[in-house]
Amino acid sequence: MERVEPINAAHQVVNKYFPNCIGALLAGSVVRGEATETSDLDIVIFDKNSAAPYRESLVDFGWAIEIFVHDLVSYKRYFKSDCERARPTLPKMVSEGIVLKDEGIITSIKQEANDMLEKGPEEWTAETINTKRYFITDALHDFIGSSNRAEEIFIANALADLVSEFVLRTNRKWIGHSKWVVRALNHYDEQFAKQFVEAFDLFYRTGEKNSVIHFVENMLEPFGGQLFDGYSAGKSTEH
Repeated sequence: MERVEPINAAHQVVNKYFPNCIGALLAGSVVRGEATETSDLDIVIFDKNSAAPYRESLVDFGWAIEIFVHDLVSYKRYFKSDCERARPTLPKMVSEGIVLKDEGIITSIKQEANDMLEKGPEEWTAETINTKRYFITDALHDFIGSSNRAEEIFIANALADLVSEFVLRTNRKWIGHSKWVVRALNHYDEQFAKQFVEAFDLFYRTGEKNSVIHFVENMLEPFGGQLFDGYSAGKSTEH
C-alpha cells in the first residue's frame, strides 16, 4: 500500500480506530523531521473510557503505527515513572507532539510534560554516585584484564552504557536507550559525545583499548577517580 502523507495518515488512524477519543497527538521522528524509510508513526491517544493504558502496533495507510492509549489518570502515572527512571519517553512524546484531536485537554497535558522536561531528573546522591563509580571501575578492570575478544566486546557495551548514564545523570540530564543514548549525549555536549563515540569506535574497529581506558579515567577524575578499595554497600554500622 502506498504511504499516505504522515499527518494525514495519523488523522485517518484516529478517525478509524479511536473516533471517540478526547485527544490525540502525533509524535516521533516524523514530527522531528528525522524520519527514515523504516520510521513508524507514534500516536498518543487520550481516551477517558479506556479500561487501562495500553500500547498497540498495527500497519495501515502504508505505515507501521505505534499507538499509546491513556486515560486522564494513567498518563500522570507514566509521566512520574518515566521521570523517576530519567527516561521521559511519554512526556517527550506529548511535548513534541502535533495535535490531531483536542477536546480541551491537550494544552494542560503539554504544559505538565514541558514542566517535567524543563526540571530535569532528580539529582543523584553522593551514595548513588559512589555506587555507580564502583560499577564503572569494576567494568573497566574487566575490560583492561580481558584477552577474549568476544568478551571484550560485551564488556565494552556494558561500560559504554554505564558511562553514558553516569555523565548524563551527574549533570542532571535525561538519559536514553539505543539511538537515544548518543542523542542525549549530543544534547548535553556535542564535543564530549564526539570523543565518546571516537574512543569506543576505535576499540570496536581495531581492538585498541587505550582510548576507551583513558576516556573513562578522565570522565571519573572530577568525582574522585576509580573506586574499589574501601567501597561498601549494605554494611551495618551497628556493633
